[in-house]
Amino acid sequence: MATTTSEKTVTGERADLLESLGKARFFLRFTARGLSDEQAATRSTASELRVGGLIKHVTAVERQWARFIVEGGSAMPAGDDPAAYEAHAAGFRMEPGETLAALLEEYEEVARRTDELVRTLPDLDAGHELPPAPWFEPGARWSARRVLQHIVAETAQHAGHADIIREAIDGAKSMG
Repeated sequence: MATTTSEKTVTGERADLLESLGKARFFLRFTARGLSDEQAATRSTASELRVGGLIKHVTAVERQWARFIVEGGSAMPAGDDPAAYEAHAAGFRMEPGETLAALLEEYEEVARRTDELVRTLPDLDAGHELPPAPWFEPGARWSARRVLQHIVAETAQHAGHADIIREAIDGAKSMG
């Protein structure tokens, strides 16, 4: 598989990563097709999750992990910071005045920047130590490759969540 940009063709592992990112992102965006802002902000299951909030969350997560690839642990909030925890929780909600169109536009911009990073990063093995947090093993390091795989997994997982939420809103499904 090869991915072509205006500057060069990307093949092999990088093309595979770009394809996986693209497919996971497609299903998340596709789940939001045709929703009004009100529907995108609707809680339709026992979960607190909403389609718009999931898009907002995945955008923030991808942006943060891409920064980690470049900057290291300083790009990540401290695991024990209450303000960071509240910001994380708020990242799942569409706030008054936020629109689905604006959230999708921001997501597209973050995706473009991450894709460019995949194309141009000198070494996918380059990594950084993860910041201290209860969910990371002390001293663990993640390579750029591992971070990109995590972004794919996170996006795919939340695309599935969004699909269930969407089906409960109006019966529409991404597949099947």
